[in-house]
Amino acid sequence: MTEDLNALSKEEKNWGMFIHLAAFAGYLTVALGFIVGPLILWLMKKDESEYANFHGKEALNFQISFLIYGAISGLLIFVLIGFILLPIVALLQLIFMIIGTIRASEGTYYRYPMTIRFFK
Repeated sequence: MTEDLNALSKEEKNWGMFIHLAAFAGYLTVALGFIVGPLILWLMKKDESEYANFHGKEALNFQISFLIYGAISGLLIFVLIGFILLPIVALLQLIFMIIGTIRASEGTYYRYPMTIRFFK
């Protein structure tokens, strides 16, 4: 996070945005698409750009965290609270993914809320 925001190239901002956008592949594929898309782009760009590296780790941490939250909510369906929690988790995931994508395109080092930091 030492790069000056003004020094970021349009290409770096785009790659940060693409990493977050890749998570939307999860809506078109199996649940792990939320993780696989950002993972592939992060692995491609992590050594070329500190900005892409930051957003790749951030997107992966967020998607893994929300996979866990979704699984727990799914299990809680058996005690009925999951019927309330699962749609809330899904909606928050969508909202935060959109915010992350916009912030990355603006050149901001955006940190998702409610995220477990697996990759530091």
